[in-house]
Amino acid sequence: MILKNSINYLNQFFFFITNKSRNIYLNSIVYNKKISKIEHRSLEYKPNPNLIDCLIKYKKKKNKIEDFSLSSIWENKSIKEKDYKKLHNFFWLFTLDLKSSQAITQTIVLNWINSYNKYNIKNWEIDTLSKRIIAWISNSKLTYEDSNETYKKKFNEIILKQTNHLINEVNRSENFDNKLIGCSAIILVGLSYQDKSKYLEFGLNFLKKIAKYSLDTQGFPKSRSIRQLCFYYKYFVLIREWIKDSQNEIPEYIDETIYNFGNAYSLVCQNLEKSILFNGNYESDNSDFDNYLSKFGYKFKNSNHEIGGYLIQKNKKITLAMDVGSSPEKKFSKDYQSGALSFEIISSGNKIITNCGYFKNYKHKLNELSKTTATHSTIIIENSSSCKLRKIGNKSSKIEQGLKIINKSSVFEKNYWNVIASHNGYLKKYGIIHERKIEFFPEQNKFIGSDFLINKKHYKDKNFEIRFHLYPSAKIMKTQDNKSILIEVDKEGWKFSCDNYEINLETGLYFGKKGSYSENQNIFISGMTKNQNQNIKWELNKIS
Repeated sequence: MILKNSINYLNQFFFFITNKSRNIYLNSIVYNKKISKIEHRSLEYKPNPNLIDCLIKYKKKKNKIEDFSLSSIWENKSIKEKDYKKLHNFFWLFTLDLKSSQAITQTIVLNWINSYNKYNIKNWEIDTLSKRIIAWISNSKLTYEDSNETYKKKFNEIILKQTNHLINEVNRSENFDNKLIGCSAIILVGLSYQDKSKYLEFGLNFLKKIAKYSLDTQGFPKSRSIRQLCFYYKYFVLIREWIKDSQNEIPEYIDETIYNFGNAYSLVCQNLEKSILFNGNYESDNSDFDNYLSKFGYKFKNSNHEIGGYLIQKNKKITLAMDVGSSPEKKFSKDYQSGALSFEIISSGNKIITNCGYFKNYKHKLNELSKTTATHSTIIIENSSSCKLRKIGNKSSKIEQGLKIINKSSVFEKNYWNVIASHNGYLKKYGIIHERKIEFFPEQNKFIGSDFLINKKHYKDKNFEIRFHLYPSAKIMKTQDNKSILIEVDKEGWKFSCDNYEINLETGLYFGKKGSYSENQNIFISGMTKNQNQNIKWELNKIS
């Protein structure tokens, strides 16, 4: 352990020195001259601004640039970091009415160029810079058209200079989302400035590498993140539409990747009335993106019931979603939550059983809490998570010791559903395999669950709890015999029962809404492990 900690310390020290040296170089005159070497080109392809709607939340009422107090926009020193990034990425341009003043908009852009035309770690980071390039080019009607030649020359030079910086730095980023945003910006510059050899070719080749490296054989992100699936899907579709709109040939791998994304998205997002809360996901409204996909002819249907380690069975009223996937590799695990074999039940558009969601801010203690097994509707032994996560410095924690799904099977018929899976997350520490079996009988609206604790190596008896988290709006009441819990969700009544083990109620935290938390209730079955296999059986019946 001491040796391991020493190695981690040395790695952190080496990383610190390397970053310091790199930052000195990026701020040097030498580097500024390097990225300033450009061929003087003009903006030729100006993308249809409607293509960016897949990224932008639809806003019925547009603002006018004249309505903003922007005379000293770049002089505000007290602005919060989050607002600072939003200001410098220029995505606020998409909220403007196209009838806004070109002169005012171009003055703001020119002031930015004059103030920030050299590398700055705060506003030249990959995410902010890439979005700025995309925003400036996509809003060329306001930012570029009808301007004088001096302005156009400065605009073109700073676009190409920033893109040169992106080409140098985008592969160094550890964040795959930022890699994809940066890649998108480089491709757009290649299309807009008709530079196929330097920008477009680099961008398309790098995009192919991102797909090959970060997606599994089914085209699902190796992180197993549903949120990342949506993110990738949006950017790949946008890139495809840019290429198509500019009358260039669409590479075959882009069509193949979009096909895979579309199949996965149709299963885990598009046809569900509620967002399923696994591995970094929280509640989201995808209706704008769904309308975009329909408008541009993207329609896919997944005839399977499993993808990316998620098994989903549904009919017109009931949806059962379960995490039956192994934990991802360490390098893809920054948003992973230890919820193996956790499940959710949606009835008539309402969550009956849920997971607690994800608190995204990794600098907050609630981020670590939301990653624990206890925030999922699954088993927890001795208050330990099924995966071991490790946090280094001020970064998001990653997997140090993962788990594998040992076996799984499912049946999906009109009158009978069945899911069985097991994992080894508690084997090394406690000598136990957890196997879960969930059956559903549609005609009776009845779920029967069996959680098996299969003892492989008996150490000593340990406490276990099986949690069933409820949506914050659920109303609950324990029956007098202490063997059942009555649940009411939007006038639907359900009864949870377990005959052979004690069941109780506990207040928890729900992180399903982005950036916030609220109290919720959870049912839990508790007991002690034994030197023999155990079957903890429970039922969930609809009663009204």
